[in-house]
Amino acid sequence: MCYNLVMFELVFLGTSASAPSIRRGLSAAVVLHRDRRFLIDCGEGTQRQIMRSGLGFKRLDMILLTHGHLDHILGLAGLASTFSRWEMIEQMEIYGGKWALDRVEALMRVVFGRRRPPIRMVLTDLKPGIIMEDDTFELVAFPVTHRGPDNFGFVFQQKARRPFLAEQAEALGVPAGPERSQLVAGKAVTLADGRTIYPDDVLGPPRPGTKFVFVGDAAETRNLEEAACDADALVIEATYTSLEADVAREFGHLTARQAAELALTAGARNLILHHISRRYSEREILDEAVQLFPNTTVARDLDHFQIRRDAPLVRVERDQ
Repeated sequence: MCYNLVMFELVFLGTSASAPSIRRGLSAAVVLHRDRRFLIDCGEGTQRQIMRSGLGFKRLDMILLTHGHLDHILGLAGLASTFSRWEMIEQMEIYGGKWALDRVEALMRVVFGRRRPPIRMVLTDLKPGIIMEDDTFELVAFPVTHRGPDNFGFVFQQKARRPFLAEQAEALGVPAGPERSQLVAGKAVTLADGRTIYPDDVLGPPRPGTKFVFVGDAAETRNLEEAACDADALVIEATYTSLEADVAREFGHLTARQAAELALTAGARNLILHHISRRYSEREILDEAVQLFPNTTVARDLDHFQIRRDAPLVRVERDQ
């Protein structure tokens, strides 16, 4: 795959706030990037939504928790039980703040009792910073303000890379094959005629990679601007509209307008809203946000998005 076409895919499994509605389940989403899959939060009913989405359980063993409130973690009980009985998954890696992990441990004691879980549980206490990375990708956690301690958001970032200038390579007589791969990897090559070609001869200036930011529940946005800066897609809650801004403040949530203001200030290209209260229609949330930020979408359960650098957000049609 061409580097410039590398993307993130995002599938929403649940988009409701606090309690499920007829059309929306509790918080959960899956991020796909190349051969990796990440489950973000796991509200009640998540495993059924995984099956409905067509994703299946394969390689869905890395779980990121935005925080420890029950509407974001209760589904882990059923998922762990299913994994331990039916699925060929040897372990669950769960990343979250200490308070969230304490609640997960208590939940697993309910599921498995005093006996040792038949599946290996790896619980990692999150701190702000890089969670994992390789040569092309990094996953970063950052602090979020919400009710209670240890709340996090996540940045999925394709690392900047210098594009290979094929026309320049042709002009210099660099043959197609391993020589070009070495140059892309930053290594000089010596051609058959004795000339040495250096990476700077055939590589352009660095281009930022795709960046996508996921925020769960949040009480304010001022401390999120740096993380959300220049994101190709910002995913964030919009539990209320401005008509109930006082209620939003009381319970540590955002309005659709606040989310749109953050996207505008941070220079995001697309805004995807989730964690919608049952008291609002999708249209009410959308109408408030688009007044400030036109490139806004309100996510629905089982929505599937493709996110690429400097490209329109793609909402993939689901087979019925």
